[in-house]
Amino acid sequence: MNDVLIHTIIEHTKVMFYNFSITLKTCDMDTILCDMPIWKHVYHTLHSLDQWYINPEVYTEPDFHEPNLNSLDVYDNKKVLSRELLIDYFESIQEKIMEYLGSLSDADLYEKPDGCAYNRLSLILGQFRHFHCHMGNINATTIYNTNQWPKVAGMYWLDKIDDCKDIKDLYELSLIHISEPTRHAQI
Repeated sequence: MNDVLIHTIIEHTKVMFYNFSITLKTCDMDTILCDMPIWKHVYHTLHSLDQWYINPEVYTEPDFHEPNLNSLDVYDNKKVLSRELLIDYFESIQEKIMEYLGSLSDADLYEKPDGCAYNRLSLILGQFRHFHCHMGNINATTIYNTNQWPKVAGMYWLDKIDDCKDIKDLYELSLIHISEPTRHAQI
């Protein structure tokens, strides 16, 4: 089978996007984590993905971007990004990345994009690491605030991803909230 690696990356990127779509719907954008509101963590995560997944040397900032808006070290309270804007930005990144991945072969992954110091595989894996780290932090605030776990699709969900239409479908049943015999049966 040809291009096994790029097809695997595509599958896992779809799962990553599905999981973040749930994160975007369940997080409280005003919760403060490390002195920054969650919306800023969301934007930092998305901005990094947008800039670094394909080629950081050939990148155009989104129209709404301002200096330090993506920084988790600088917050001036002057501009706040809405959930709707962040969802729109997320969807545009998702479309761009999926189109990009569809144009690649396994051999392309080992090449460096124009002007870039890293090969495509390094850029993608670096963003998987960064993106999942921040998604975990954001989801942790949701778990802390609501005592509910946002739904997270794993490997077994690759062929079962669906759209969650109902708010109750956005959360997993936590093992903490079920009876002892049922918890042991699920473990």
